[in-house]
Amino acid sequence: MKKKNPKISVIVAVYNNQDYLEQCIDSILLQTYENLELILVDDESTDGSGAVCDRYADQDERVRVIHQPNGGCTAASLTGLSEASGDYVMFVDSDDYVEVETLHEMVKKLAGKKGEIVCCNHMLEKKRQTIPAVCPVPPGVYEGEKLKREIRDKLIGNEQRTVPISRCMKLFEKSVFAGNEKYCDTKIHMGEDFNLVYPAMLDSSRVVIMEDALFYHYRYVEDSMVHCYVPNMLEGLDRLESFLRRVSEEKGVRDRDGAIEKEYCYMLLLVMKNELRNPDKSYLRNIREIFLNEKVRERVLHTPLSVRERSNQLLYLGMQYPEKMLLRILRGIIRIYDRKK
Repeated sequence: MKKKNPKISVIVAVYNNQDYLEQCIDSILLQTYENLELILVDDESTDGSGAVCDRYADQDERVRVIHQPNGGCTAASLTGLSEASGDYVMFVDSDDYVEVETLHEMVKKLAGKKGEIVCCNHMLEKKRQTIPAVCPVPPGVYEGEKLKREIRDKLIGNEQRTVPISRCMKLFEKSVFAGNEKYCDTKIHMGEDFNLVYPAMLDSSRVVIMEDALFYHYRYVEDSMVHCYVPNMLEGLDRLESFLRRVSEEKGVRDRDGAIEKEYCYMLLLVMKNELRNPDKSYLRNIREIFLNEKVRERVLHTPLSVRERSNQLLYLGMQYPEKMLLRILRGIIRIYDRKK
């Protein structure tokens, strides 16, 4: 039976986001839905973010702060989950914020069913523009065979996610995380939200995709991991692949091998883009070492991909033909693209 006012635990992993943290916390505490707790997990911040968290805890009894040694976002999120007392869980990044009616509107979509997940949409906040981002799968309620066919079996292996693999923008019934902690690899940094979200989505019994609902504001921060050069990204992709194989096999995902091969190659597009952002001249050598590697090249050339986005088409061309002149041209295009952000 559906509870009239289920308790919501909002978890924020905090690490050195002092400039944006107050806006994030205020947006949660000002929710029109009042039955909530806010768990702030300070991952050993060094910029004063921890003190900001403590100040809010002193002012509002709904706020709890946990200070822990630095372990990364996944470790902080797991700590928050272990402390959460709510019936449902929402994650918010500490440099993002939400509209005040977010929880109120998402709770309306709940059926009180074990394993349900409600997904809203978001606004991408860039330096020069704000762009609405809507989930590609049609809005509605997904259960039973429809859930398996249209969402669970299509979570990976597509250029565009059917449902974003982000722990944010979702309201989770808490049981979808139970027992899935064993899969989490805190050393995964490329696609680290897979740790929590992929097993949870596979264990879901009911998924609601909201229409419109542009409630979440995702801030495009220039120095965040997805927007700057990250050394050894390919090694991270290998860890992610191992994770996906274990989870999908144990949870019986249909056609998982083909989907994982495609996912690996789509993620290689990010590896290519990352190396093109390498500020050092070694980018040419690095890219050629990666994409002329026999195993990588075999997968790129023999895994059929549908690549529609224009920027990805250029990256895919570089993956297939990592010639120096082409790579120099691609690097110039990436630099122009980044300057326009």
